[in-house]
Amino acid sequence: MSRIGKKPVALPSGVSAAVEGNTLRVKGPKGELSRLVHRDLSVRVENGQVQVDRPSDEPRHKALHGLTRTLVANMVEGVTNGYQRTLEIQGVGYKAEASKDGVTVHVGFSHPVPYRAPKGITFAIEANTVIKISGPDKELVGQVASELRQIRPPEPYKGKGIRYQGERVRRKAGKTGAK
Repeated sequence: MSRIGKKPVALPSGVSAAVEGNTLRVKGPKGELSRLVHRDLSVRVENGQVQVDRPSDEPRHKALHGLTRTLVANMVEGVTNGYQRTLEIQGVGYKAEASKDGVTVHVGFSHPVPYRAPKGITFAIEANTVIKISGPDKELVGQVASELRQIRPPEPYKGKGIRYQGERVRRKAGKTGAK
């Protein structure tokens, strides 16, 4: 039996979960999330806990069992506390500005690059060079952070670009003069 999959996910106070067919809905103080559960697995809510069950010990079912339980735990954590990713912008003249529907970044192109926030995602900008992305959906927060980073990934020669907080960029030596 999957050690991860067999552990029930406890629902903290203020968080409710409901199963309708193959859809699990979790509602809490930070918002509401829903996810379609694989048709082979069953999810039940009882005694303030969410339990995921699998039909057999096939390797495919074992993998789905642990994955589904982790996804449910992430949903509960997201509607309770939320998730946050932080991006840093490095480079002369590089900055970010909040706009009415997202964020606009100035990262060395001839034009500013607007990014529209998906539903449920909020941006906080500190000192024009730090972007904090937060929301209840872990998957969506990570996706938005990745898409923003792809606008101008850090380059290896000077390190300019958008990077995750704490990310180390491996630097390369530049050209050496040939004589």
